[in-house]
Amino acid sequence: MSREAIAHIGLGSNLANPEAQVLAAFDEIAATPGIHLERRSSLYRTAPVGYDNQPDFINAVARVRTTLAPQALLDELLAIERTHGRVREFLNAPRTLDLDVLLYEDERIQTETLNIPHPRAHLRAFVLLPLLEVSPDVVIPGVGAASSWIAHCQDQPISRIADATTVRLAVGSVVPSVRTPA
Repeated sequence: MSREAIAHIGLGSNLANPEAQVLAAFDEIAATPGIHLERRSSLYRTAPVGYDNQPDFINAVARVRTTLAPQALLDELLAIERTHGRVREFLNAPRTLDLDVLLYEDERIQTETLNIPHPRAHLRAFVLLPLLEVSPDVVIPGVGAASSWIAHCQDQPISRIADATTVRLAVGSVVPSVRTPA
């Protein structure tokens, strides 16, 4: 694919130092050929969904510009997950890293391996808040403005734990945000 597209990627982790996992994933996404990381959200702590007997998650969203086709983008994200030791034991299982293509331009894609937009993005505070942070006016194809759905998520516990400007890792180093003007 030669044209550039705007895509949004959901990042999540709840194992093996989740904050560091998500921060490293931002860097790895940025280093992937064909992907330019435009914006990254703050980090958010959220309760697990679907399977409650596990640690809380750290979630974030990346806004990228890419020349990769949607399936190729997903393939690159899955490769990053594998480098983090991602194992898919069962639905909603704890994970070292979870990377999802949430949106790819205004496309609607449904294949055996890829669903865009992510089918439950508009129902999850851990997607909507960081998504709106990086793209305040984003529209979810077939659903509508993401901002109009946030009220439906008021009962979902979520807290911003680190802003997008700088994040301190457990070892004390500072990782600057990768942000460009809108």
